[in-house]
Amino acid sequence: MFSVDRKDFGPGFTFGVATAAYQIEGGQDDGRGASIWDSFSSTPGNVHNGDTGAVACNHYELWPQDLDLIRDGGFDGYRFSFSWPRLIPEGTGAINPAGVDFYDRLIDGMLARGIKPYATLYHWDLPSALQDKGGWMNRDIAGWFADYAALVAQKFGDRLQATATINEPWCVAFLSHYLGIHAPGYRDVRAAARAMHHVLFAHGTAIDALRANGAKNLGIVLNLEKAEAASDNPEDLAAMNMGDAVFNRWYLGGILKGQYPEDVTTWLGDNLPRDYQRDMEVVSRPLDWLGINYYTRGIYRASTDGSRPFEQIKGDLEKTDMGWEIYPKGLSDLLVRVSNEYTKIPLYVTENGMAEVEGDDDPRRVHYYDDHLKAVLSARAQGADVRGYFAWSLLDNYEWAEGYNKRFGIVHVDYETQQRTPKASYRAFQGMLHNTR
Repeated sequence: MFSVDRKDFGPGFTFGVATAAYQIEGGQDDGRGASIWDSFSSTPGNVHNGDTGAVACNHYELWPQDLDLIRDGGFDGYRFSFSWPRLIPEGTGAINPAGVDFYDRLIDGMLARGIKPYATLYHWDLPSALQDKGGWMNRDIAGWFADYAALVAQKFGDRLQATATINEPWCVAFLSHYLGIHAPGYRDVRAAARAMHHVLFAHGTAIDALRANGAKNLGIVLNLEKAEAASDNPEDLAAMNMGDAVFNRWYLGGILKGQYPEDVTTWLGDNLPRDYQRDMEVVSRPLDWLGINYYTRGIYRASTDGSRPFEQIKGDLEKTDMGWEIYPKGLSDLLVRVSNEYTKIPLYVTENGMAEVEGDDDPRRVHYYDDHLKAVLSARAQGADVRGYFAWSLLDNYEWAEGYNKRFGIVHVDYETQQRTPKASYRAFQGMLHNTR
């Protein structure tokens, strides 16, 4: 069980769980279009064991029992994502009625169980037809995404508690276009520079479209890391500063201040879209809240490769099954930093969790959540306006390039039978929340 209690967080604090469409839904035979993750995962060498999300957790059919798990766990909210290709198979144009019907059922099912729907428009499953046109490298995506946002607002907006435009734009842009680890798998600085700007420009156009169609309580979800230097050497400190700029300050500064860090714009140079500065007013549209996903810290040192501005090294703290250091203090430090340096709008921890080895008796995960919940309390005590916490993830699921090899769920999934079995971490949340929403 946890050492913290629900009442420690005060009235109105939201506890929830999070998932993403491609990672759990399956259900690809309802008229849904292809996504970049369908092609990326079916290309040999990209994903562990050649795993794909074609079936995943079959949430498309099993959503009632999954929502029952959320309700029975005592959670207030469910952070889920819409699948763009399920709603608009080609990314633009014709709408898939079966996709609309699915999300109608899902959202109505949440409301019937007293669960607040926290929606994300984009959690990485770009329609393949738009990738054919350049995807996030093409400035036109800002218009495509705005049209998609307008559709979501029109069809579902009156039933959503909150809507985020994009999940983890660093992953959408840098991880996927510079490091090549996620779809579409580019390793190209020009592709990355364009995606880094267009993803935030599209966020701004989507905010405008959502608001124009009556949607309320709008935000974005950033993945942030606590950046630290490998040593006090000036070269390592400079590497840390650059790493922090690429990972954190590009997105925080762009969205909340309308400014990109100069050290990154200098590094990217002419690879950035021409006259990108003219878009910054749209990039920095006012938000109602900011979501922060946190998993670990980044330790930086001077690069031994002249083509890269920094290198990351592994630290000596205890690690999750992903090899990520367990560092709860980093969460409280980041929440306080964002509150002090960037914005006073409400903050939500929209993802936090750990991959653990197979097994339902997961004491390390219970301890992990307990320590990070205490980190949230510490940040609140230091003045950060943190309004909610969402555990990643409700279910073991498709973990992107890791396939089904890593398990983040507080509920175990047998992928052969689709049997769900609550783990000790689920029971710990259940005991704390005790269905007293």
